[in-house]
Amino acid sequence: MSRAMLSCAVTAAELGGAIVRGYFRRLASGQADEKAAHDWVTAADRESEEAIFQFLSRAAPGIGFLGEERGGSEGGGEHWVVDPLDGTLNFVRGFPHFAVSVALVCAGRVEVGAIYDPMRDEMFTAQRGGGAFRNGERLRVSGRSGLAGAFVTTGFPFRIHRHLGAFLGIFRDVFPVVAGLRRPGAAALDLAHVAAGIFDAFFEFGLAAWDIAAGALLVSEAGGVVSNLDGGPEVLARGNIVAGAPGVHRELLALIQNHCSEAAIGH
Repeated sequence: MSRAMLSCAVTAAELGGAIVRGYFRRLASGQADEKAAHDWVTAADRESEEAIFQFLSRAAPGIGFLGEERGGSEGGGEHWVVDPLDGTLNFVRGFPHFAVSVALVCAGRVEVGAIYDPMRDEMFTAQRGGGAFRNGERLRVSGRSGLAGAFVTTGFPFRIHRHLGAFLGIFRDVFPVVAGLRRPGAAALDLAHVAAGIFDAFFEFGLAAWDIAAGALLVSEAGGVVSNLDGGPEVLARGNIVAGAPGVHRELLALIQNHCSEAAIGH
């Protein structure tokens, strides 16, 4: 069953990716709007999600759908979680770093996930218990044992400005230790790249389930550790996530906990 659902997720992500790629640097006037301050939506987001919804409704009837643009329901606990264009601001400004993310969640647990990078034609896939892959090649997180010299990626908490002080405190502690700290602007791809061993770890606060569902499974299936700010496994409800190679995750989480917790950050 999971293999069939993974195939559905892959096809859905490819459909959305084709639409997004077709719109890239071709948006007409009026095809991009701010839903809220610094939170963009475009015709590409909407058409990608609609194509994904229509396909999954036919391919897997009876399963709920939760998408960034149309919302939706959890369908009795089994539902697709879809980001039709993760990294919309990058897309709007012509920066070719964004992805489509599709995951299947059953009883609160992510079972399959697909993240498609349409500009590099890279498909990242994972099935619970079945490993993580990029274009069919098995993925493993990096072998780095600790935070020193690590290559770390993050995102700025633009939706929760009240926690900027905690984030800057973490930044001050992390920056002198790591080899590099990046903010590419697409959480799904950040997590996929952690699974691929490109980055050693990722952390961000206040994300939505569609930003991280597929990526969290990818990291776990690639041998990494994924947790919330308290070290627990639940990351979808509040969207606070720390993910990485085991040793890097352990040290990064300890540093983060000097500044905040799940209760302090909330959502």
